[in-house]
Amino acid sequence: MGGVTATGAVLVGRELGGTGAPAQAVAAAPDAASPAPLLTTDAVDWGAVAAAIQPSVVSISVTTPFGGGQGSGIIYDAAGHIVTNNHVVEAAQQSGTLQVNLADGRVFAATIIGLDPATDLAVIQMTDPPGDLTPATIGDSSVVAVGDPVMAVGNPLGLSGTVTTGIVSALDRPVTASDGSGQSQQGTPVVTAAIQTDAAVNPGNSGGALVDAAGRVIGVNSAIASLGSSFGGQSGSIGLGFAIPGNEVRAVADQLIDTGTAQHARMGVRLDDTVAGGPDGDRAAAAIVDVTSGAPAAAAGLRPGDAVIAVDDRSVTGALAMTAIVRSYQPGETVSLTVLREGRQRIIEVTLVAADEQTS
Repeated sequence: MGGVTATGAVLVGRELGGTGAPAQAVAAAPDAASPAPLLTTDAVDWGAVAAAIQPSVVSISVTTPFGGGQGSGIIYDAAGHIVTNNHVVEAAQQSGTLQVNLADGRVFAATIIGLDPATDLAVIQMTDPPGDLTPATIGDSSVVAVGDPVMAVGNPLGLSGTVTTGIVSALDRPVTASDGSGQSQQGTPVVTAAIQTDAAVNPGNSGGALVDAAGRVIGVNSAIASLGSSFGGQSGSIGLGFAIPGNEVRAVADQLIDTGTAQHARMGVRLDDTVAGGPDGDRAAAAIVDVTSGAPAAAAGLRPGDAVIAVDDRSVTGALAMTAIVRSYQPGETVSLTVLREGRQRIIEVTLVAADEQTS
């Protein structure tokens, strides 16, 4: 069977209103027999995009007493903070070393500032960073749309500065990924409501940038789908790559820089997959199996047997999808759940809390 695996696992081998080029004109169909009208757009200058983003993407080398690995990272600020994947650098936490290679060939040691296994994100910091760093611009991933053109930039297979292009293939794709176990080395489940892309990403791209046609980082590349042994065990790009959305990256990175840890939103429910009947027929959904007493879900009126089909306007097709979407919010935010109960649809608002306030 196929699976989703992390790219380059160590030792295991938002600013403007849209992405892409603006529409310039619509060609009108002269009569009913003519083809549908087509949008005409300016071509994306990928050379200019590459030139703009490459100085902001670094290669990361990890050395431990047990081996080493490579990955990618994104310069987050002028202080030398680098955003990358937890699975790229977590092996260096105890007795390893980190080295950051800039695009121009300069090399710097680095230390871990904070790890967040739950989102597979981490922040490291260069030692004595130079004053001419080029921090990336983190774009607003909430405006990303399926079909938007994107570029992946990173260090696949040790080939630093590699760029590949494609499109956004899907949004809110529920992904569990690390070294193939679905958990980090600390045993924390890794669940992401990911941006799916067909831009080629391979082992070593982990922690690198997924950027839009303006060069804004809309995601951090973190995982690829691979074919199982029945398909030859292919582990390179098969056109299914996954990135952690930029808004989530920004929220987690800021917390890691400020405190070394990150909080995650919870509502206090236990979930399972289900197919629920509603006004429009049967729907795949996340079933509420249990509600923790005193949790936000209980206060909002959720109860066992409810089936959630959407969080705000984001479709929910199962327990993993709902977990990933809820985790992308911040504690204190209020979300609107579309719930099927006894064949009828209703909207229930829930204010999320931090995981350390509500563990279920």
